[in-house]
Amino acid sequence: MRPTPADPAAWNAYLAEGNATQARKRVAADVLLRDEEGRILLVNPTCKPGWDLPGGMAEANESPDDAARRELKEELGLGIRPLRLLVIDWVAPHGPWDDQIALIFDGGTLDADQIAILRPHDQELSELRFTPAAEAMAALRDRLRHRLEAALEALSDGAPRYLHDGAAIA
Repeated sequence: MRPTPADPAAWNAYLAEGNATQARKRVAADVLLRDEEGRILLVNPTCKPGWDLPGGMAEANESPDDAARRELKEELGLGIRPLRLLVIDWVAPHGPWDDQIALIFDGGTLDADQIAILRPHDQELSELRFTPAAEAMAALRDRLRHRLEAALEALSDGAPRYLHDGAAIA
């Protein structure tokens, strides 16, 4: 017989067993930051080839927006609040990786003072640059390029986008 909430100890043990066997998702939280000319901030990570948006992976029991803010602080020394959700992308299993949820948040426009002191703050980034949107698209891997395109659309009309592997869901 299945336990019920009337027996809190048995009920919590039952729920813990279910929690231990359910799938876990990796969560990536990136941030779209722009300068006053509308150029997009790209970063060059040391852990993988190619340019990327600032951000990174959420830690255990960390919300995606907290992960994005933590990564901005650790990697760039930026404290950005609030963040508005632009994109949710379910990424199918690929290579050695299980599936993932990848998000892009709007970090807004950085002012000249913020940009003047902007630099990589840890060993995870080798460089950064502000890039016009078309050049940013050309510099990014396919999945991230599709996410960025959706994020820019979401910026223009205010409606977040939901994607599967970078493709819009009808």
